[in-house]
Amino acid sequence: MSEPDWVEHALWWQVYPLGFVGAHPADPAPGPEEHRLRRLVDWLDYAQELGASGLALGPVFASQTHGYDTTDHYRIDGRLGDDGDFDHLVAEAHGRGLRILLDGVFNHVGTDFPRYRDALAGGDRSWFRVRGDEFATFEGHGGLIALNHRAGEVVDYVVDVMCHWLDRGADGWRLDAAYAVPDRFWAQVLPRVRERHPQAWFVGEVIHGDYSARVRDSGFDSVTQYELWKAIWSSLNDANLHELDWALKRHNEFLDVFVPLTFIGNHDVTRIASKLDNPAHVEHALVVLLTTGGTPSIYAGDEVAYRGIKEERFGGDDAVRPEFGSPHEGVGEHGQQVFRAHQHLIGLRRRHPWLHTARTAPLQVTNEGYVYASRGGSDAGDTLVVALNVGDEPLPVALTEFGFESGDVVAGSGAPPAERIVETTVPPHGWLVIAPS
Repeated sequence: MSEPDWVEHALWWQVYPLGFVGAHPADPAPGPEEHRLRRLVDWLDYAQELGASGLALGPVFASQTHGYDTTDHYRIDGRLGDDGDFDHLVAEAHGRGLRILLDGVFNHVGTDFPRYRDALAGGDRSWFRVRGDEFATFEGHGGLIALNHRAGEVVDYVVDVMCHWLDRGADGWRLDAAYAVPDRFWAQVLPRVRERHPQAWFVGEVIHGDYSARVRDSGFDSVTQYELWKAIWSSLNDANLHELDWALKRHNEFLDVFVPLTFIGNHDVTRIASKLDNPAHVEHALVVLLTTGGTPSIYAGDEVAYRGIKEERFGGDDAVRPEFGSPHEGVGEHGQQVFRAHQHLIGLRRRHPWLHTARTAPLQVTNEGYVYASRGGSDAGDTLVVALNVGDEPLPVALTEFGFESGDVVAGSGAPPAERIVETTVPPHGWLVIAPS
């Protein structure tokens, strides 16, 4: 594994800045004189209160609409502010021990990207993929013009852009639509960036396919773990925890090669509180996220049970990318309860850093009940037993059946007992985390 040492302790709070500060969609759009990016500084203490160790930002570079149609990779989007606002955010975050992850769109550009405008007017077209007289687009989106990743100048350009912002204080890059870019391109780019920034972290957005092969062939430190995300909400909704067990076995195989970026929500999917049929199961999803191997990411708003459904239409992302006011504003008691659950489970994870690379082993699996052990490396004490119940009946758990003498309940729904236990029951639609002995 090539990832920097600091990533073992990383837990991201992901923010989509253009939506978060009300810059998109907005009519009229704010100008740089409003310095809206600085609004994120008001949330840094909140991110710390949550337990995050870093801020994973969506696009912040000059673009035409939603940020993924970049027009200038060297300039902060005017709707957010300017370079000074970015520098201020980085300084304030680093001053609190929070790292910054940037979102880099290097598969395609917007139609106002200067080199594309020149090419369209009859100039050099070597930066772009062309088919006859047509410029290739990303997944049929006419406003997203595909770059030519065979071109040496494009390789040089991406290296320079990535180093430029790492020089200014960023700690790593999420590489958007990395699955659409040839692995050989990343294999040319990333070693050159690492020469100058050996402590930077690089995660590719990959949805389907062979994750391990993509990591090996591209040189990524990590990729997005969409397989586990799907299995979490699907198994909870269907009361089919065999699906989750299968996905965690696959997850173990990935961990032999790299540590995936894990999540139960992000800016591209329906929020977990809306995705799950039973609101009580939001905590179950969070338990899986924070007791299994990976580098976890919490999408801003999910920690207070925000709802929002992604739709496949123009503006279909808006509901999951809302504007935010001030911390805890408008959050009801249920949202506060979900926030406290996040704090508690994040704290549990931070106290057990071995969970970053932990492998899981099933101890008891039925449709509605799942008990698994998360284990660290060589230390026998690096073990947690996790019990999930999505059924209407209590789930009995006897530690002796799993080879343990007893254990302490360290987290759980309801009011778990404080004393050491040998056996217990998980309440209907409840969960427990036990430190065995």
